[in-house]
Amino acid sequence: MLEASRFSKIWLPFCKKFKVEPRSPEAYFRTAVEPLGEPAMAKEWTSVKKLYEDMKKRIETTTKLGLISEEMYQEHKGFKEWTLLASKRDHQTILQILINGRDPNAVDIEGQSLPTLVYLAREKRPQYHHNFKAGAMNALLRVSSKISDGLIILNVDCDMYSNNSESVRDAICFFMDEEEGHKVGFVQFPQTFENLTKNDVYSSSLNVINEVELPGLDGNGGPCYVGSGCFHRREILCGQNYSKECKVDWKGLTKREVEQSISVLEETCKVLASCTYEENTQWGKEMGLKYGCPVEDIITGLAIQCRGWRSIYFNPKRKGFLGVAPTTLLQSLVQHKRWSEGDFQIFASRYSPFVMGYKKIPLKLQFSYCYFLLWAANCLATLYYVVVPSLCLLRGISLFPEISNSWVLPFAFVIFVHRAYSLGEFVFFGGTLQGWWNDQRMWLYKRMTSYFFGFLDNILRLLGFSKSAFVITAKVADDDVSQRYKQEIMEFGASSPMFTILATLALLNAFCFIGGLMRVIADVENLVWERFTLQILLCGMLIFINLPIYQGLFLRKDNGSMPTSVTCQSIMFAILACALSLY
Repeated sequence: MLEASRFSKIWLPFCKKFKVEPRSPEAYFRTAVEPLGEPAMAKEWTSVKKLYEDMKKRIETTTKLGLISEEMYQEHKGFKEWTLLASKRDHQTILQILINGRDPNAVDIEGQSLPTLVYLAREKRPQYHHNFKAGAMNALLRVSSKISDGLIILNVDCDMYSNNSESVRDAICFFMDEEEGHKVGFVQFPQTFENLTKNDVYSSSLNVINEVELPGLDGNGGPCYVGSGCFHRREILCGQNYSKECKVDWKGLTKREVEQSISVLEETCKVLASCTYEENTQWGKEMGLKYGCPVEDIITGLAIQCRGWRSIYFNPKRKGFLGVAPTTLLQSLVQHKRWSEGDFQIFASRYSPFVMGYKKIPLKLQFSYCYFLLWAANCLATLYYVVVPSLCLLRGISLFPEISNSWVLPFAFVIFVHRAYSLGEFVFFGGTLQGWWNDQRMWLYKRMTSYFFGFLDNILRLLGFSKSAFVITAKVADDDVSQRYKQEIMEFGASSPMFTILATLALLNAFCFIGGLMRVIADVENLVWERFTLQILLCGMLIFINLPIYQGLFLRKDNGSMPTSVTCQSIMFAILACALSLY
């Protein structure tokens, strides 16, 4: 942050002068080509890029060696506070105002004032629960109220950057609308990613959610808060209810003068980020982001809407913010496990939209929330259709009408129309045919693992056997993993109960398919195949969709293949399930 604050004095004037997009230097220089046709810009472009590369080298050297120059160490007391006794999970509040926007000397190379930039590491102690992202956001809320006290707050995840410099202006327009602006509590941008492959092997694009489902929520009363790329009014995050008196006189606003010196202000604000500050207060309950749920964003957004505020979904053509999508299968499944677990936890608590939102938000919005909150419960029907028809096929039990029976038509109609609609919707919003197939595969995998574990953890929590936990999705991958991701080769590599379930069910369907075909061939004269046609097709489709798993189990030899332990366990479990169904 210190290096970035210094580089900003050169970078910001360069961006304004040449209308640079995106404003992230890493993203810009990664894709931009030197403008040789514009000599004036080319000279500055080369100079600024060299300064940026030099800055990156200094940061990389400092990170690797853990050494800071004596000049920098003495100039900034924040470094001194990270002593040998301090660690990530046990340290005092460390706060430093790197750029004071009210200081007339805080200007760029062209004399324009710079925005305030503050470094904050809130206090953490092993004996105090720090409440993860929600706790960090609440500490930032309190500290910023003393330093800058801006009316509008933007939060983005740490792996995201601004892709559109007009996003702030666009969001402010909603808040400043003369007729309806005073009703708007937050403006939500879609969550989009820059590292997606052509066919989106892990179905991370969220295209259908961003283009269909969130606009649907917007029409039913307002989108949910998704935790990133969102502009909030400060007062709503501090617990204020909506009233007609909430109108802001935007033209009459003036900057609040802070009389304290920087050093005194820093020391005063440290108390606001201490471990004990929230004790016996409403922070995490009625004020700030809510605690106690893995998806603090959803529950906080719902509470804001229940207090009478309106939310807006804005999806510009040039995406406002871009992040990093998971690059391995396990990362994606773990992320969806946290989402589905937290969503179902909300549904099964007093924060359910039918309870907390009763007579506070429209009934159609309450039902709209349930589409996401019941993700975890979807695992039950999916697991039934993956396991039961296949085992019944092996056993010789028919579950569907014969192919010659007219009652087969409703099944065929539902299957065909639903898949055709899903394909058309996916392709219409920019997907590919192979991307849709990958989406169907991930749809199945998430319901068999992520949603199942999310549902199971919720049941255990309700019974008092476990507590909810916040699991951070790791998105750092080595070169081999990144290369396989770019080639759209599914990554297994690690031992996980999720992979054991996926491999077991894939093998189970393969064994049942072979056993079912043998039964049909052996009794072909009695037209047995008519009774089992739909089950054979269902089983065959599951085999086809699980081809990457079979490759990972038996054909691949790279580090991304299925671990031997998982292969042995899944074979044993699949054979055991088949044996039990036969006897």
